[in-house]
Amino acid sequence: MLWQALGAVRDLKRIHDIASVLIRYGFGDVVRRIGMAHALERAGKALRWREPEELAHLEPAARVRRALEELGPSFVKLGQILATRVDLFPPDWIAEFSKLQDAAPAVPFAELRTQLVEDLGDAPESIFSALDPQPLAAASLAQVHRARLSDGTDVILKVRRPGIRPIIEADLRLLERLAEIIEAEASDLRRYRPRDIVRQFTLSLRRELDFAAECRNAERIAEQFAGHPEISIPRVHWQWCGERLNVQDYVDGISGRDLAAADAAGLDRKLLARRGAEAVLKMLLEDGFFHADPHPGNVLYLTGNRIAFIDFGMVGRLTEERRSQVARLLQGLVGRDSSLVADVLLDWSDDDPRDPDSDLATLRAEIDTFVDLYHGVPLQRLDIGAMLSDLLTILREHGLSLPADLALMIKAFITLEGMGRQLDPDFDIAAEASPFLRQVLLAHAAPAAFARRGWRAFADAVDLLAGLPRDLRQFLHAARRGKLQVQVEVLPLQRFGGQIDRAASRLALAIVIAALIVGSAIVMTVDKAPSLPGLPSFGLLGFIAALIGGLWLLVSIWRSGNPD
Repeated sequence: MLWQALGAVRDLKRIHDIASVLIRYGFGDVVRRIGMAHALERAGKALRWREPEELAHLEPAARVRRALEELGPSFVKLGQILATRVDLFPPDWIAEFSKLQDAAPAVPFAELRTQLVEDLGDAPESIFSALDPQPLAAASLAQVHRARLSDGTDVILKVRRPGIRPIIEADLRLLERLAEIIEAEASDLRRYRPRDIVRQFTLSLRRELDFAAECRNAERIAEQFAGHPEISIPRVHWQWCGERLNVQDYVDGISGRDLAAADAAGLDRKLLARRGAEAVLKMLLEDGFFHADPHPGNVLYLTGNRIAFIDFGMVGRLTEERRSQVARLLQGLVGRDSSLVADVLLDWSDDDPRDPDSDLATLRAEIDTFVDLYHGVPLQRLDIGAMLSDLLTILREHGLSLPADLALMIKAFITLEGMGRQLDPDFDIAAEASPFLRQVLLAHAAPAAFARRGWRAFADAVDLLAGLPRDLRQFLHAARRGKLQVQVEVLPLQRFGGQIDRAASRLALAIVIAALIVGSAIVMTVDKAPSLPGLPSFGLLGFIAALIGGLWLLVSIWRSGNPD
């Protein structure tokens, strides 16, 4: 199957590189099961299956992280997306994925200059009074240079790497094909939803390639904090921005990773933790448009205990309906309504439980326990981190996953709590979140919100009734013409049919083997038949064929009883 899906010659070298890295980090079984080894063997490419001894002690999560680092920029970006899927991976895996740093060797400025002239419409020297050819930072998609405008404003130029888009598109094409093959061939890996992850990754990476979109994100978040002088968002200089170039104000601050420098500057850690939490919670629960990657590297501490956010390539969106669902979840917890909590979780998840009959009952029982655990706890004392961890554990155990926007929201919550505790060991995210959560609950129950939801429901009902005659006419027309089809898919019956088909094939093979044995025994009695070492050759060949067929039949029966 892999050979047909990845038959293009242009993909073979990359397939070989991916397979070699996976084998080196101990995932040779995955390479075999999805057919990569067979495809490369048909293309005449050999693979080395020896695993280095120094990797033997690594945990699986660390091996995957190291493999992604070695596979290059696109896969590092993929790992960063995996770090947001807290609903699919346990905390130790998320911690490993979060270690992935997006860094790459710098491109010489001479190679960037031609692209800069195209994007700026003039030579950089005629626009900027100063431009440092040495980059401040270099990542897989872009690198950043410091410059100065003619009016003395310090700015940064975020320049997309020349020729990076075709490379990214090739990797995305390959990842999409591999995800399809993994879901088809590796049943135990389907729970990680590779196609959904690759789809989310593709959308995210294509947005990051468009620097104009990042500028729009920055301006939108700047508008949200227009009345908050303690929060700073770099100003965008639109006259020089585009798909490949982002020009923003340079922010001279202390990196969120350098707490010692923050202490040396006399900044108040507790105040920074509280202001940072209020900013992120405002974006999440009040505005519904948020910085989806608020790790310490994207946060700067400024004089006066102010905070600046940078790098808006990855953002998340929470609709009013999503925020209402958060409110309903909290209502269910406070009101000890496990059915309401279960309904919200099932609304959030993309799929039903693996076994709807037994798992749904188990799910509701576990949610009852979950609700009892947090029942009666005031919002000010609610451990949101522990609550989210328990919630995600329930989802993972039942094969349920979250939509990408909610996964980003939960990851932002967890990141926020971690940053807050680094700044202030006594940081309590629940106390900070309490006013925002209360506001969401009040807004959800406000008369205006009820009227708005009622109007939407009324409009939907009117649309449904207005379209009902047309739909009924089409239905009756299709029935009269004999084109009405009803498709009923019974999965247990399909499995039973497959078992019958395999049993019939084995029975046919057993009859053929028996015929070979009987026929060979008859041939052995012929006196003048051609012979090998004293035995009739046709009879001997018949017995050999029967032996091979019998061995194959035994192996097939044994494997059917051991599917793993």
